[in-house]
Amino acid sequence: MCHHGRPMGGRLPMLNTRNRAGVSALILASLASPVLGSDLPAPVTDEDYLTVSLSEVALGQLLFYDPILSGNDNISCSTCHHPKLGTSDGLSLGLGEGGVGLGPTRVADPQNLPEDRVPRNAPALYNLGAHEYTRMFHDGRVEEVDGHLRVPIEDGFFATVSGVLATQAAFTVLSPDEMGGQVSENPLSKAIRKGQFSGPGGAWDMIAGKVAAIPAYQQRFEATYPEIAFGRPIAFADISNAVAAFMAFEFRSDNSPFDRYLRGDQAALSDQAKAGMALFYGEAGCAACHSGAFQTDHDFHAMGQPQFGPGKTLIFEQGARDEGRFRVTGQPQDLYAFRTPALRNVTLTSPYGHTGAYADLRDFVVAHLAPSEALMTYDRAQAVLPDLPVADWEVMDTEADVAAILSAIKVPDRSLPDDQIDALMAFLRALEDNPNRLGVPDTVPSGLAFEK
Repeated sequence: MCHHGRPMGGRLPMLNTRNRAGVSALILASLASPVLGSDLPAPVTDEDYLTVSLSEVALGQLLFYDPILSGNDNISCSTCHHPKLGTSDGLSLGLGEGGVGLGPTRVADPQNLPEDRVPRNAPALYNLGAHEYTRMFHDGRVEEVDGHLRVPIEDGFFATVSGVLATQAAFTVLSPDEMGGQVSENPLSKAIRKGQFSGPGGAWDMIAGKVAAIPAYQQRFEATYPEIAFGRPIAFADISNAVAAFMAFEFRSDNSPFDRYLRGDQAALSDQAKAGMALFYGEAGCAACHSGAFQTDHDFHAMGQPQFGPGKTLIFEQGARDEGRFRVTGQPQDLYAFRTPALRNVTLTSPYGHTGAYADLRDFVVAHLAPSEALMTYDRAQAVLPDLPVADWEVMDTEADVAAILSAIKVPDRSLPDDQIDALMAFLRALEDNPNRLGVPDTVPSGLAFEK
């Protein structure tokens, strides 16, 4: 089940006398330390984010929720990134094409069974419009390096998009398991199968044509992009740019209790949350990777997460492993390394890990502290996986694969006492600011049904 944590307006549980004394001592000691103050990030400002046009944002909102972008007109971006589910989908590994429903209630359609699950957990979308986000996806296969985009395929299309966020949006529609549809199901999936992505008759061109055929969209694109008003056809880059603008605006999250504390409101954090912050940026060492304004170094680390599902391999390769960043760089030190997730609204984005192996955040934190032990003792019942007649546990059932994941872990196992875990959890709750500026539209121009 999806674990949403405690609402920020609710009261935190009272500490018992023993724990309260320990946490209070920790607060006094750590907040007096200049190291903690110097390690805290600066408050987030408008300058940290992309500038977007509100007209483009409003257009992107409709496209984000409209199934018209999928091959079978049945899946939207919001299917796997819904605000009700922390801009994720509440599943360990999602069901795209062939799935019915939203979140943990989404199931496989027996009349159109998915070929497999989506290989990785649907990441949250918070703050992707911040300038510091130059890498996308769990393995960073879309990234900006020295002002240039680096992408898995070479195509002139990428010179026409606004940046890495718009580039990310362009890839999802090409995935057969996510939005494209299975082989021969529709014209889009056939083009994808042939590797025809851009140019006349390519997958992106087909989607742009479907959108342009809807008068309400044509009018909105003309109002948003002047060159379209002067006769240029709608291109998929316009669609990607609009969706990216919407995500940057809609899911900007920088008004949590932690943000207010950084801006000078000392009362914004409870004593327990302050103790957790002291641990996070001090003794517990969380900020070694979860650094910066959004608690991520945007780097890649092998943390020994349990692996299940179809994995990330090429068609001709054997096995179901997912070797993470190594698939991008080919460097042995990147084996089984995945991008450090940002922690804003982490209380809302269950399940956790690149496979969504843990449905409960506290369980994940404890496991994250001792990754080797956690991998060897993992309870598979923690995975949120709708029934599907596929082999999910091939990697975990293969001794050599488990040994390879273990050998890639570069941090020792450790533990923290319960009161310190409680404090860390209080701090993570203090990162919660679930933005919902435009919200979910009542209808979309295509007239297609979507989950609200």
